[in-house]
Amino acid sequence: MFKNLLCASAFAVLFAGVSVAEEISLEGIKCPVSGKPAVEAGVADYNGGKVYFCCPNCPKAFAANTAKFAAKANLQLVQTGQAKQFQCPLKGKPAKDTHSVSVEGVEIGLCCPGCKKKASSLEGDDLVNLLFSDAAFKKGFKVGEDDS
Repeated sequence: MFKNLLCASAFAVLFAGVSVAEEISLEGIKCPVSGKPAVEAGVADYNGGKVYFCCPNCPKAFAANTAKFAAKANLQLVQTGQAKQFQCPLKGKPAKDTHSVSVEGVEIGLCCPGCKKKASSLEGDDLVNLLFSDAAFKKGFKVGEDDS
């Protein structure tokens, strides 16, 4: 009996550790539809990851017009660590730390001074749309993979 209890306890601890490792922090993460703080109550699968919303209604708005919210959803995938950058999102070439821009708390590497100049001339939604549109996301980011 004691042996079974000990095994069950070890399994519970192991399982709890796995659950914590897979947990995504939503601290400072915004809903791509409303801009309000994201919570786990509203979630949708997108580009191989999970996008979080502020309420159960925002996933419906997202599904109805995904193209409108795609860049902010892709940004959220990067902010939550589900997506990793592997190339310049503008040209699909190797990114360099010396040519980076900061976007809502995330450093994005670009390949050349031209890409940095283009990105640095924008701000807000224009910058997010440039670097995180679906086309840019496909060139520069991978979900669920390391940087390699």
